[in-house]
Amino acid sequence: MPTINTGLAQVSNDFLLVALVAYSLAVLAFAGDFAFGHGKVRVTGAAAKVKVPAMAGVATAGIAGADAGRPPTTGAEVTDGPASLRNEESSSLITEGAKPSATRAGRWVRAALVATFFGLAAHLVGVISRGLAVHRLPWGDMYEFVVALTCVAVIFFLGLMIRYRAYYLGLFVVGAVVIALGLAQTVIYTAAGPLVPALQSYWLSIHVTAITLAVGTYFVAAVLGIVYLFAVRHARRAAAGRVRPADGIMGRLPAPDVFDRLAYRTVMFAFPLWTFGIIAGAIWADQAWGRYWGWDPTETWAFITWVVYACFLHARSTAGWRGWKATVIQLTAFCCLLFNMVGVSLFITGLHSYAGLN
Repeated sequence: MPTINTGLAQVSNDFLLVALVAYSLAVLAFAGDFAFGHGKVRVTGAAAKVKVPAMAGVATAGIAGADAGRPPTTGAEVTDGPASLRNEESSSLITEGAKPSATRAGRWVRAALVATFFGLAAHLVGVISRGLAVHRLPWGDMYEFVVALTCVAVIFFLGLMIRYRAYYLGLFVVGAVVIALGLAQTVIYTAAGPLVPALQSYWLSIHVTAITLAVGTYFVAAVLGIVYLFAVRHARRAAAGRVRPADGIMGRLPAPDVFDRLAYRTVMFAFPLWTFGIIAGAIWADQAWGRYWGWDPTETWAFITWVVYACFLHARSTAGWRGWKATVIQLTAFCCLLFNMVGVSLFITGLHSYAGLN
């Protein structure tokens, strides 16, 4: 068995700490854009205009690609929230198919992007050096898994942000990554070590890689869902006259349905990866334990998570659920995922108890 390279393991720790600091600086810069920057999504170009519930004083479709090629929506489609919001008569204009002006990326956003890319580079070096230190793919325990999935989340977020110029997402997504990576470096840190015998298989690079990519993407979708709920709450309070529409961070964001659609598209990307990961895990289980499915706690909760995400996609595509109801289902699915990752690893003993936490 190859000897663990403790020097490279320490290099990994150092670079991950650098990544954490860089991401933290990026969060501060994204927050600075809300506080001192333009604070609004500027829209240019001709586009079709449709009505949606009033939102915090923003020209709200600034993320055109979220609905590129999609027929103009109706008010009924995007107002699926609490009754007080659905019944609100006031409306604002959302521009379908328009692209935000490049001037939206002011100096605060540019500084945040530089810090984020620098953090991602350090993050990647940290992941790779951890793998070189242990002579395998670096997601064999809970610590390595969280480090890898947060890296996937940052990469997916940057692609989403660049594709749609959705700079306003940075504060929320990178902020969540800072929290998760900080917990990985402190609470769940595990020293570099060899794999348990059951994980010493080429299926680790297939099954766990697919799961890691899926969870990193689900992570971004969950952040979008949470922001959606806060944006809906702000719009409802503004409609009731409790706050001014442009107050606070929520008042500088696009309409809530923008986050709703982005979260839906993100889950659509992650769901096939999660499905493939479960199938690959079943094949691996047959080779390792002589059965495809044994209702082990991790297997069971992985299936429950799959079912709830499937319900979310089904409700969106067939029942026409939008907004608040669909977001609740999506976040319920993510809670099932978190319990599978953390709760099962901490409190339930099973064949998948490899997290190094219990």
